[in-house]
Amino acid sequence: MASSAKRRAIETGLNPQDSDESSDEGLEDSGDEDNEDSEEINEEVIVDFEAHTISDNDFHGIKTLLQQVSYRDIHQAEVPEDSDDEGDPDEVFGVISMVNLTERQGVECLEKLKDMLIEQCAKSSSPDVQERFEQLLLGNGHSVGLLLSERFVNVPPQIALPMHKQLQKEMAEAQRTNKPSGKCQFCLMISKTCKPVKKSRSGPAQPKEELLFVNDEEEFFYEQATLKFSYCVQDEADSCATGKWSYDDVPMKPFRTVMVIPTDKMGAVMDKMTEYLTV
Repeated sequence: MASSAKRRAIETGLNPQDSDESSDEGLEDSGDEDNEDSEEINEEVIVDFEAHTISDNDFHGIKTLLQQVSYRDIHQAEVPEDSDDEGDPDEVFGVISMVNLTERQGVECLEKLKDMLIEQCAKSSSPDVQERFEQLLLGNGHSVGLLLSERFVNVPPQIALPMHKQLQKEMAEAQRTNKPSGKCQFCLMISKTCKPVKKSRSGPAQPKEELLFVNDEEEFFYEQATLKFSYCVQDEADSCATGKWSYDDVPMKPFRTVMVIPTDKMGAVMDKMTEYLTV
């Protein structure tokens, strides 16, 4: 499921018929830097999101969203110089889907993804976690689905609730009709996370670093995960994928957190998410 948006702006304190006059005045006063700095723009933007089934037209929008979590093998496409600043009215702002990895063995892009995750797990976690994670991804004992849930960073988290609810409905229907996504016993999820940059100092043992989720609701999946590990992406992804994050003026280091959640725990996840995101 993909989400596009329609936007309408409401400017308070400005009459439509005054817009031309206001523009002229702005040009005349453009040299007054003090006035420019002190002028406050009072604008309310209302966005209506529309959900629809993923189609071929969403390819580039979904690719852009997946670049936020991705990896060395994905590069940003060049943006034409004459592109419209306002963007495509049908631009994809969020996407959610489930891909059955177990039934799609041999698909090149998915095999590369699994190899990369196993490599990162070996670098970032204990031998026990490595063994269990490798058996889960490469074995045939359990069916594992890749849960893709992405949205632009500035899109409010409330969009996540209806997206996840709809996905759970579709998965229940897929289970009833014996489709691949309905057979998943575990969900594999990759989340954008960050940790405070360490400051080198001597003394007693420092407290454990706090893991912060870029998409707040994904912490509920983390709580129910039976396997999890995090790896740093600061040196592996460009600034468009990782960004330069700070929290309360504290610099943050970007990570990716991999989680494996049993599908029978999704009810508990949805209950927490509903409680957190219901306005």
